Amino acid sequence: MEQIHPELRQMANRIPKFSVTSGNLWLWRFLTNLRGVTKTPKDIQIQNIFIPGKDGKTKIRLRVYKPRSMPGLVPGLVWLHGGGYVMGRPEIDDLACIQFARELGIVVISVEYRYAPRHPFPTPLEDAYTALQWVNSHGRQIGMDNRIGIGGESAGGGLAASLAQLAHDRKEIPLTGQLLVYPMLDDRTSIRDDLPKAEIMSWSPISNQFGWEAYLGQKCGMENTPAYAVPSRRTDLSGLPPTWIGVGTLDLFHDENVIYAQRLKECGVECELHIVRGAFHGFDAIAPKARIVQEFQMSQIAALRKFLFSVKQNFIDPELPIRDE
Repeated sequence: MEQIHPELRQMANRIPKFSVTSGNLWLWRFLTNLRGVTKTPKDIQIQNIFIPGKDGKTKIRLRVYKPRSMPGLVPGLVWLHGGGYVMGRPEIDDLACIQFARELGIVVISVEYRYAPRHPFPTPLEDAYTALQWVNSHGRQIGMDNRIGIGGESAGGGLAASLAQLAHDRKEIPLTGQLLVYPMLDDRTSIRDDLPKAEIMSWSPISNQFGWEAYLGQKCGMENTPAYAVPSRRTDLSGLPPTWIGVGTLDLFHDENVIYAQRLKECGVECELHIVRGAFHGFDAIAPKARIVQEFQMSQIAALRKFLFSVKQNFIDPELPIRDE
């Protein structure tokens, strides 16, 4: 407990002390889905849009957040929620998405991708890419210009990192930047035997192994991992968009996040690494009013402002009406 930041110690005692497994996944999904705003703020509009999936049959839900008053077309952020690749929905990140839309005056599109074990890789990633394609081609319908960033937290951050790699290689959609909040990047962390397990809070090695193996459909650490499935497995990170990565020192993902940031820099990618001493996985959701959490969030806001507004848009059409679907 003494290693936890003083502002987090009281709330740390309320963290569940059991791991996510196939036997209790239903309970974790139930508890996770309780999160979300109960009332839409007056200054932010929230709407749900359903778009066709890659197969033409599946419907992908996009939860769209935007200021009720916008000066014209604005940048957009495609957001991917967390949940260890096995649970979650856009509503769990309502507060973060509302803050992004309010503070930056942008449109945020949170994707309800399908998840494992029923839908393992590559389905979640293809759902995310399909959403990115829709935003790129239909963004004007929700008040967006052509400036698009991507981001996510935990497994959503890992999915965003994979999405950035996929978008880079397909060369169809230019991205202005990626915001990775304590991202789940490397399955090999699950098989490390040198981790101080007593210090890992809220997301344990057992949970991590279950999430990765459900997503990959194979054991962690195997050599034949498919391309784009595990972001950290990619050898060449050059050409990826500017990146912000944030993680706590007591987070299970700390080492893999630091290594990924270092590799991005070595490959010539602009990358800001924000480390919070004494913070564990998901600390910002558990203690939202803590000073270190607010600083963590403001660092994200600053990075998004830089990503999204430093790029000049290709078109300006302030007279275009903003249409809701």
